[in-house]
Amino acid sequence: MRPYLGLSLGVLAVSFAAVFIRLADAPPLVIAAYRLCLASFVIAPAALVRSRKTAVGFSRNWALLALLAGAFLALHFALWITSLDYTTVASSVVLLMANPMFVAVASHWLDGERLTKHLMVGIGLALIGAICIGYGDFALSVRALLGDVLALLSALALGGYMLMGRRLRAQANLLNYLALVYTSAAVILLISATIAGYDFFGYSGTTYIMLVLLAVVPQLIGHSSLNWALRLMPATFVTVAILGEPVGATLLAYLILAEVPTLAEMGGGLLILCAITVAFWQRPEQLTRGSPMR
Repeated sequence: MRPYLGLSLGVLAVSFAAVFIRLADAPPLVIAAYRLCLASFVIAPAALVRSRKTAVGFSRNWALLALLAGAFLALHFALWITSLDYTTVASSVVLLMANPMFVAVASHWLDGERLTKHLMVGIGLALIGAICIGYGDFALSVRALLGDVLALLSALALGGYMLMGRRLRAQANLLNYLALVYTSAAVILLISATIAGYDFFGYSGTTYIMLVLLAVVPQLIGHSSLNWALRLMPATFVTVAILGEPVGATLLAYLILAEVPTLAEMGGGLLILCAITVAFWQRPEQLTRGSPMR
């Protein structure tokens, strides 16, 4: 039950991200940099204190792969948060949900994870549901099209990050892994925002509150819970569970931003919940039988 509880907590926490970003009046790169920097300030000291002994002995290849995972994470946040400036939240989240397709295919070829009928049907239903949620928000303007492209590219970057995390987490504890990945992503985003000429100060109090909440809820609680689950469950399983994010984001947008969901969004949310139920019909160990967790 613990992996399922961890996934549920992670999905609920990341569902807050779009709302916090909408309420933060700052450039996308600044928002992304604050999110990862604040998270790193918490994770890195904790890793040094609690995991100092286990931090010794990592191979150079492991460290390089962890840094590359951080680069993928930084790219994902930079692209996705930027996409929210060009297209709607629903459209951006819908395109981000293409991530399970990339991970499922890549995990099949790289890690030998079997694509069972339950999982394939679940992915198909979830994608249909996600499309229903954002159907009424898709626009044919050049600006919206750019946002859609950025969101799709962010899904690719997220897929790369999840696949690397699946492999790296088998060789290190959660704190050490997150400390290196979050810190490297934060440094990349800080450098990128500085080169772009953005200021990190002078924003409203509400914006700073949203930035702190963004770091604590979706990042520290959400992504950390999902990374913890990666060691216990297949990467494809975790990404299918993340498909519940549009449902959570829609409900939170209604409660916090007073955005009333359309019938298409409610129907799509129901499909996604059904899809997750279908995908989880088999236990994780059944999916990985004959393909050891690495």
